[in-house]
Amino acid sequence: MSGKTFRPWSPHQAYLIPPRPDEWLPEGHLVHFVLEVLGELDLSAIEDALHSRDARGQKGYHPRMMVALLLSSYCSGVYSSRRIARATYEDLATRFLTGDQHPHFTRIAAFRREHLDALSSLFVATVQLCARAGLVELGHVSVDGTKIQANASKHKAMSYERMKKEENRLQAEIKALLERAEAVDREEDERFGVGRDDFELPGELKRRETRLARIRQAKAELEAEAKEARAAQLREHAAGNDERTEKAPTAKERAAAATRATRQRQEADKLDPPNDDDDDEPPSKLPAHRVRTQPDGTPKPKAQRNFTDPDSRIMVDGQGAYVQGYNAQAAVSEGHQVIVACALSNQAPDPQYLVPVLEEVEANTGDKPKTITADAGYWSAANSAWCEEQGIDAHIATGRRRRNSETTGQSPPSQSSRQRMADKLRSPEGDACYRRRKATVEPVFGQIKEARGFRRFLLRGLHKVRAEWALLCATHNLLKLFRRAWAAA
Repeated sequence: MSGKTFRPWSPHQAYLIPPRPDEWLPEGHLVHFVLEVLGELDLSAIEDALHSRDARGQKGYHPRMMVALLLSSYCSGVYSSRRIARATYEDLATRFLTGDQHPHFTRIAAFRREHLDALSSLFVATVQLCARAGLVELGHVSVDGTKIQANASKHKAMSYERMKKEENRLQAEIKALLERAEAVDREEDERFGVGRDDFELPGELKRRETRLARIRQAKAELEAEAKEARAAQLREHAAGNDERTEKAPTAKERAAAATRATRQRQEADKLDPPNDDDDDEPPSKLPAHRVRTQPDGTPKPKAQRNFTDPDSRIMVDGQGAYVQGYNAQAAVSEGHQVIVACALSNQAPDPQYLVPVLEEVEANTGDKPKTITADAGYWSAANSAWCEEQGIDAHIATGRRRRNSETTGQSPPSQSSRQRMADKLRSPEGDACYRRRKATVEPVFGQIKEARGFRRFLLRGLHKVRAEWALLCATHNLLKLFRRAWAAA
């Protein structure tokens, strides 16, 4: 009886006629989509920057190939430049995309770093592509944030109080080591003669001096940041007193407010003198963490600074754990879960993010959302009033919601804005609308963190991390466009 036969297998068999590489991938593969959508993206900023360089030297990789490589890798959950470079050899789809070219991981990292702003601007282009495909609906937009770890350890952060203690301790230890070294020098001079050998600092002294220098630098930077924070606070108080000079009921109160405003501006200018160079870059509308300070502008004892990524802050994530990270925000449209606005900063509380994020929604799409939902972290009377002025139907939780009581949704005008919002969410219509929030925005963070495995930023510094988050959101939208529109066509 003959045994079972099998198909021929010869992995080392050469081809008589070379095969087409694109035939090795199925028609609906992600790489085909990335190459097609690449023609819709404006990459002139990257191309102009490269053309402005010296034309001599070795030819560089095509910028469109490098952009396609990054977009495809981010869509596939590959973020490390080393892993991306390895995929150009080991992954068939990536090898096809690059045309069998293999940029070194340092070249990939440098390209991403040098053109980070241009790459992050692709986010708006992806929103517009999704809108053209009918995937963006502004009937209901949900806003939420998530804490993402920075490229730094929370154990590398140190409080101002501990910095001062460590500085004093290291100074004393260095002084003792130097005295001991001088005593050894004198002893050796007596034994071997003066000037026989140059004295080398012992390793323990070098380590302490290096650590002392780092602590002093971080301490000085924290003190400078605290002065800026206190000066900004004083200028805000001065602006408030300026309003009182116009609205106060009596002349005495208006004069007192004017005096306070003048004094506060003088104190602010002493702490942080105005600089004409600061006008070159407009201030960001996003909130930023401010160092907690004493009235004289010195940091409070528990004010912290991280040695690895000074812009990052210790925050509490959704599971109640302390992480060294950033607060990443997203506004997501219902239906296809497209991110229509993204933002990131180092302030942990959410209320001040709502208005800038919703303003970006209008800037990216050309229209305002009709209804928005947000959890209790975004509640403030100011946010509720702003949404009402803009004609946006806001559903913002005011605290832990009780589901066993209902109202008609109509509240007397005399009630506080918090109570009116709470009554609105307890109504059947408000409750049904707010329930859709969980199915709109929270899955997006799950897709980014779990499905694509992004739980820690690769870059450091607020500006770079903000651009990295925009690039991540852009590839999220590309995946939505690929799965809901392009692949189904």
